Amino acid sequence: MNVSYRNDPARLAGLVQPGRIHRDAYINPEIFDLEMERLWSRSWLFVGPADIVPNPGDYWRTTLAGQSVFMMRQTDGKVAVFMNRCAHKGAEVVLDTQGNVGKLIRCPYHAWNYRLDGSLLSLPLKNDYEGSGVWESPAGQGLAQPGAVREYRGLVFARLSPEGDDFETYFGEVLAILDLVADRSPEGRLELTGRPLRSEIRCNWKMYLENVNDSVHPISAHESAANSAKVVAGRMAEGAEKELAMEQLLPFGAGYTFYTKMGAKLLANGHSIHGTHFSIHSGYAAIEGYEDMLIAAHGEARAREVLSFSPQNTILYPSMAIKANPSVVRVLRPVAVDRMVLEAWALAPVGAPDILRKQAVNYSRLVFSPLSVVAHDDLRLFESAQEGLHTQGNDWISLHRGLSGDADPELPHEIEDGNDEIMMRNQYRAWAQGMAPAGEKA
Repeated sequence: MNVSYRNDPARLAGLVQPGRIHRDAYINPEIFDLEMERLWSRSWLFVGPADIVPNPGDYWRTTLAGQSVFMMRQTDGKVAVFMNRCAHKGAEVVLDTQGNVGKLIRCPYHAWNYRLDGSLLSLPLKNDYEGSGVWESPAGQGLAQPGAVREYRGLVFARLSPEGDDFETYFGEVLAILDLVADRSPEGRLELTGRPLRSEIRCNWKMYLENVNDSVHPISAHESAANSAKVVAGRMAEGAEKELAMEQLLPFGAGYTFYTKMGAKLLANGHSIHGTHFSIHSGYAAIEGYEDMLIAAHGEARAREVLSFSPQNTILYPSMAIKANPSVVRVLRPVAVDRMVLEAWALAPVGAPDILRKQAVNYSRLVFSPLSVVAHDDLRLFESAQEGLHTQGNDWISLHRGLSGDADPELPHEIEDGNDEIMMRNQYRAWAQGMAPAGEKA
């Protein structure tokens, strides 16, 4: 008889050991349910870019920790986030991914009407409710909201649970990367280039997030894409301007030594910055006039800082990964223990040269579209690994690479070796902490 992980905290904590993770963390449905209930619900999660709801009544529907939610522009111009269920019978009040409700939110089931701030406005047969106590009950309080919501640099985040760290405490130093991405705009803000690319992947969400910090796999997994780019580049006339696709794909062929020297920084709560010295994005051609635009807007020191720092990936654990240049945000939406949805949002710095918009859109399609020459490599391998974990022979996943010193260094912690699996071990350090029951520490 299997012992429940929920009722055995020691067994749950034992899934994470120095240099290895038990396969149940990837394939056990009870573990997934606990992740959504504990780790994800108490973390700050990305809802969406604020400008996807520009007008009062506009909404964007998504999921947070498996819960249906929507964000909406209010009449006062602010953005609110609501749990997507009517207070009456629980039916979803918005059914489309995106739209506008008009002046009120109307439940399609029994026509309970809510103001744009979520408060209950009216309901049919109102007189029949006299003396029932409905107005004093949870049903009469209107639409439920997450425990906390915050808009930062045009990006909206929410924490489902009323318990947990405040926004600044939770993200800490990693917010500087959001500032850096936004300051690539002379106006200090980003704008959408369209709705995100969405891919459904039959793998555990942690598998994808580990891969974001894995710079060893490109040499083998993406060998065909890099080789194809080299062949095309070799056919170009000497001195010809490099195609945008070539500029973005050729660096995938960099060897182990290149990635080893990239460096990284580990932060609390599973966050990390990969490529603190340089990355595959550092060698993009300079854009005429762009530096002068940023100097005029932000000053010379800040402009140089923005232009000189293009990390490989920055993880805002557990739900998103950001690239500064090109400005692409990947968002994880877990669905089940063996299924997730990936969103790739291409963002453009407002007021910057149009080539930056083209770079973001092109990179998103070239690398994160499920039909791209890069993404299909990853998706096939993720799904293969998910299946392989059910095969007997070894109950553990190895994360031993680089484990020769302190397994849990004091944070923040900088490392020189960009191939060290300490970045993944840092994710599981946060995972273990986040999986502890409320009020307890791992």
